[in-house]
Amino acid sequence: MRDLAAGTSRFCELERSLAGISPRTLSLRLRALEEEGIVERHTFSEVPPRVEYALTEKGLALLPIVEDMRAYGEEWLDRSTDSPRGASAPAETVAAEALLVA
Repeated sequence: MRDLAAGTSRFCELERSLAGISPRTLSLRLRALEEEGIVERHTFSEVPPRVEYALTEKGLALLPIVEDMRAYGEEWLDRSTDSPRGASAPAETVAAEALLVA
């Protein structure tokens, strides 16, 4: 979602941006987001075929929530509920961070 927030992207651009993700994993995640109506896929009849992805209105509406989760993670990452930055992360932080990666 982070990359699509800036606008339309091709599969290869998304793959490059998400260093280390396998093409299969990226494809499955894009398909799941498409099924939920968050991402739309545009296929162009060209040789070679060109496919672009963009956020839908529903996906754009999620951006402020994702940004708030990112800010929460930055604030609370490596903190326990009572400890300063640097202590072990609480389960809520780990869960929020996992959502950001997904």
